[in-house]
Amino acid sequence: MIDPRVLRDQPDLLRAAQRRRGESDAIVDELIAADERRRSSIAEFEALRSEQKGLGKQVAKAQGEEKQALLTRTKELSTQVKSAEAAQNEAAAHFTQLMKSVPNLASEQAPEGGEDDFVVLETHGTPRDFAAEGFEPRDHLELGEMLGAIDVERGAKVSGSRFYFLTGLGAQLELALTQLAMSKAAEWGFTPVIPPALVKPEAMEGTGFLGQAADDVYHLEKDDLYLVGTSEVPLAAYHSDEILDPESLPRRYAAFSPCFRREAGSYGKDTRGIFRVHWFDKVEMFVYTTEEESYAEHERLLGWEKAWLDALELPYRVIDVAAGDLGLSAIRKFDCEAWIPTQGKYREVSSASNCTQFQSRRLDIRVRGEEGTVPAATLNGTLCAMTRTIVALLENGQQADGSVRLPAVLHPLLGEVLEPRS
Repeated sequence: MIDPRVLRDQPDLLRAAQRRRGESDAIVDELIAADERRRSSIAEFEALRSEQKGLGKQVAKAQGEEKQALLTRTKELSTQVKSAEAAQNEAAAHFTQLMKSVPNLASEQAPEGGEDDFVVLETHGTPRDFAAEGFEPRDHLELGEMLGAIDVERGAKVSGSRFYFLTGLGAQLELALTQLAMSKAAEWGFTPVIPPALVKPEAMEGTGFLGQAADDVYHLEKDDLYLVGTSEVPLAAYHSDEILDPESLPRRYAAFSPCFRREAGSYGKDTRGIFRVHWFDKVEMFVYTTEEESYAEHERLLGWEKAWLDALELPYRVIDVAAGDLGLSAIRKFDCEAWIPTQGKYREVSSASNCTQFQSRRLDIRVRGEEGTVPAATLNGTLCAMTRTIVALLENGQQADGSVRLPAVLHPLLGEVLEPRS
């Protein structure tokens, strides 16, 4: 959640951040009123408790009618204290609930607007001219079926729409990408992790995924556990309720995990193939650092994502995501979008987000300092989302006969060319 001091000392800063996201700033006045109510209820409770403690000492010394009067007042106070405590708890819960609904303060550097108001920061590589090469490109599903790599029909039969099997070369390609991504991350100083894919509500809420994204989350009601949509969730909760030594920062983790998403609101979008699915595997980078260092670390995360896409020899661009499309936790986000030939446009394959102290405040992750402790900063970045990366590799590397030429970095693992089944 946001720093309460911003609400009290700089409410106009919060109002401006809300407007940059395209959100109403009325929540700010509501929060101010709730905070005042919370603090006044605390003061009232503490005043009554103080009187109650003082009376206890007086009763011990009093006698006769004075003692009887004090005992009567003690009973009255007991009722008032219980009522004041209940009012304090209710006011605190209401304030906390409101605070958790407020997104992180969008950076002033993030473009204003919604999903379509992003700014292109840079473009890398040149999309192939298939017309000049003399053939019409096939989409990833046709190529995947020719290679014996993707089976969506049996995926739908077994699990329903937006599920799939990766078979043969498809399974080998994902395993090669996983091995390569985890190895690269380790070279860059990340600790490899394989985290749980089921988490408690506290972990899901703490990372901000039970707010505006709640409809996209799978919940196992019987166990009260959630399937993660990204390993950002277990990685963020990994150090919950802990105090980190500043000398140990930055702490960088790279996790391989399955990811599960309902794809709420995407009905009818990208229904063909494996571009938008309910389950996929991913290697995710996650960092704990200080807020001061988080901005430079954000650029480093983007740099590693670009190095990965360069190694895969994919044409791509980097966009600065608009404030209204940031999600609850991030102040700024960069997306890397690979060129998808049959769609004739760039599509997101990775993102890097700076969440500053937002998640750490909710998960109680602090850094020890000379003047006490402060919330840590957290950042996350996709290294390799398997299905979309496979889509981009198949479509960009295809040849006229349906074979697929792989980038050099994958040759030691899979050879130079994936050949169609005869």
